[in-house]
Parts: sequence; structure tokens; C-alpha cells
Amino acid sequence: MKLATLKDSTRDGRLVIVSRDLTRCSEVGHIARTLQAALDDWEHVAPRLAQIAEGIETGAQPTIRFREHDAASPLPRAYQWADGSAYLNHVELVRRARGAEMPASFWTDPLMYQGGSDGFLGPRDPIVVADEAYGIDLEGEIAIIAGDVAMGSGPEAARDAIRLVMLANDVSLRGLIPDELAKGFGFFQSKPASAFSPVAVTPDELGEAWDGGKLCLPLLVSVNGRAFGKANAGVDMTFDFGQLIAHAAKTRNLVAGTIIGSGTVSNKLDGGAGKPIEDGGDGYSCIAEIRMIETIKTGSPKTPFMQFGDQVRIEMKDDAGHSIFGAIEQTVEKYKEAGPR
Repeated sequence: MKLATLKDSTRDGRLVIVSRDLTRCSEVGHIARTLQAALDDWEHVAPRLAQIAEGIETGAQPTIRFREHDAASPLPRAYQWADGSAYLNHVELVRRARGAEMPASFWTDPLMYQGGSDGFLGPRDPIVVADEAYGIDLEGEIAIIAGDVAMGSGPEAARDAIRLVMLANDVSLRGLIPDELAKGFGFFQSKPASAFSPVAVTPDELGEAWDGGKLCLPLLVSVNGRAFGKANAGVDMTFDFGQLIAHAAKTRNLVAGTIIGSGTVSNKLDGGAGKPIEDGGDGYSCIAEIRMIETIKTGSPKTPFMQFGDQVRIEMKDDAGHSIFGAIEQTVEKYKEAGPR
């Protein structure tokens, strides 16, 4: 089953069920007006939504055309958004580039930060930033939406709580990160609003590509129409989503609608750092990673961060070449202040 939220005059939009080929959808306000409402009563609502989804595929259910441009993020806002860093190849490169050792605990205890969840960007909304000097970067990720998770739940129970899977662009402002982390209190200004894919899908839609905790398909990233990354999200993922959710739930309950991100998808090549696609590698899911590799090899980065007017596209396709989640497609724009401060 594929679910999306269409933009309307409300903050939370309206829930629709989308056809597998992403061309048609059916409104389900008589069952649940919003995705959050569906998640709050998932055990009762999900079977009814699944019947609508089946009717769309058989032609028994009335539909309207689905346009990805009309979609908000599946959850336009959420009770919680926590992002992990499950691909330790990425973490290791970042630390090596600045001459820092990788603590042994990183291999057993996931990194995670709590991001802003009061408003997400739609999959076609622009990335609005005040200054290019902030170091504008994309971060292609996989994310899940969980149901209720009790405090202290282990990874197995956490995997059972995964309701939906989607893609994410966790935008980072790299130029602001060092000073923030130096304070010892984590990210805030360096992490503006994130964006998610047009649709979120139930794990059963993913077939053998979903192993219960990982999504084993390439994440396709392009910048200004040029292929930038195709790292496989199921490879080199040190912590699966069950482990990430359990980590987040160690000292607190997680409510239905909690979003957990994987962190930047990153693959090694022959046991070492990855290579650009044009050099025979799988590329990268963020600009920072290629800059770290350039720094390690030559002493300084060469690839620039994103500039105003640049475009990023993030998508995932099944084995037949069909888009699973639709595409995150965003343009970087300069923020225009509303008036005098």
C-alpha cells in the first residue's frame, strides 16, 4: 500500500491512497483524514485502507490523477523526527578527514540526533537558505515511520513497529556545523527543514528488497541532472532500523508517527572509500562525503557545496525500473526576508 498527503488549506493536508504506478489516487477522508490519524488507529484503519488500495489496482475504486507536485511530505509535521547515522563508512570518512579517530563505541552504539519536526518540506518544495556560505548540502536517506514503541523495546519488537518506509533529504548546512558541535550541545541552526518522498509505502510493497530492517536497493541521487550517487541502502548499514528504533526508545516511549532516519546512505568500495560514478564507483549521497575523500587524498576539498539555482533529485526504483516512492526534486533558492528586522 502506498500513502501520500495532498496539500490543502490545512497544515496536515489530506490523506490519499496511491496506485502502485503512482499515477492515480483515492481520497480516504471517511476513514482517516490525515496520515497521523491513520497511524493513531493503525490496527483498525490499515485493513480498510488496504481494501481501497486493492480497489484502485482492480479498477473498482474511483480515483483522481496523482501528481507528485501536489504532495506534501507524507507527514507534513510529526511528533518526533530522529536521524541516525547507520552507515559508519560515512562517519569514518568525516572523522579521518579532520584527523580524528573512530571511537570503538561507534560500532556498537548508534549516533542519533533529534531534528526539527514541526514542519517538513514537500518533495518538490525549494530548499530556501539565506546564504550560500552556510555550505548547503543534500543528504539522501531512507526513513521509516513507526507506530507506538514502548520504552526499552528491543530491535525485534522495534522492527514489528515499522509502519511505513520513505526517502528523505536531510538538508545540512555544513558551514554552520563545526561551531555548533564545538559547543557540545548538538545540531540546531545547521539542520533546517528536511524533505521526504511523495509517498510512503508499507514494507510489504517492497518485496524481497525489504529484509525486515533494511531496504536493499540503490538510492539514486542526481545534482543538476548529473548522476551523483547510487549507493545500495542495504549495504554497509551497520545498524538496521530495528536497532535505530530501539536506540531511540531506550529511555522514552515513542508515539505513533515517530520518524527515524538512516543517516546518509554510504557504500565502501573494495573495503575503502567510495568513488564517483564516472570513475566506476557508486558515488555518494551527500556532497560532504566526496569532499572528505578529496581532503584525505589531496589535503583540501574541490567539490563545491550547492549554490542557489542548483537542483537535487533523490529516487529509488524497483528491479523493473519503476519508481517506488516518487522523487524528491528540489531547487536551492535564496531566502527573501519578509521585511525589516
